[in-house]
Amino acid sequence: MEALCGVLGVPPVPQGSWERDAWFVSTAALRGTAEAAGATPRGTGEAAAEVAERLAVRLRATPGVRRVDVRPNGFLVIGVATPGEIVEDVLAAPAAVPPRRAASVPDSAAPWPDFPRTWDNPGFAVRYAYVRAGAVQRWARDLGVRTGAAARPELLDGPFDRAVLRVLAELPSRRDSRDPGWAAYLERLAEVYHAAVERASPIPRGDEPPTEVHAARVRMGEAVRRVLGEGLAELGVAPPGKI
Repeated sequence: MEALCGVLGVPPVPQGSWERDAWFVSTAALRGTAEAAGATPRGTGEAAAEVAERLAVRLRATPGVRRVDVRPNGFLVIGVATPGEIVEDVLAAPAAVPPRRAASVPDSAAPWPDFPRTWDNPGFAVRYAYVRAGAVQRWARDLGVRTGAAARPELLDGPFDRAVLRVLAELPSRRDSRDPGWAAYLERLAEVYHAAVERASPIPRGDEPPTEVHAARVRMGEAVRRVLGEGLAELGVAPPGKI
């Protein structure tokens, strides 16, 4: 994502479900950011599509980009080879909200209540996803799952993994937006993460040995927890230690 932003000047937005292919769309050629990215229109009459074509040349030379299409309206559609790399992008980014900010604001300021603690309450689902991701990290260590930055992002290729990656990929463009819609975003992230834990377990079950797939999923859970924690803080809610 950082490499894409370096060419485009602004984060691209994920497109589609990502169940099979991971696509982003960018309107950089229309938004005046092309100038900042070194793609200044040649003369006042240069069409957005021409600017987009020149950006496309640079994007195609970017590692990890497998395809770039230019639409007649100047939109760029960018396919990435390894969508799991968004996990390291999320974890490498500096924290957007200092934790002390959340602690200074009463929990009643949240867009949804803590109780009742049922799946019908999105406030519970979001808080529990944050706590659950932390618990998964502890369980993984106890079960011998290798954790840390050595996890292989290309192994996050199952449909439930892809669903989580698709939502995580929205984070850079949401941070760049004037109206990031944090509450609805956190609800969606919590929903896909719970489904992934249930249907594509990040920890071994029964006599199953720990694998590199488990390690990659645990690492993805670290990114989910980071985003949920920052999002809760942005909404004025202290991330819970336990539920």
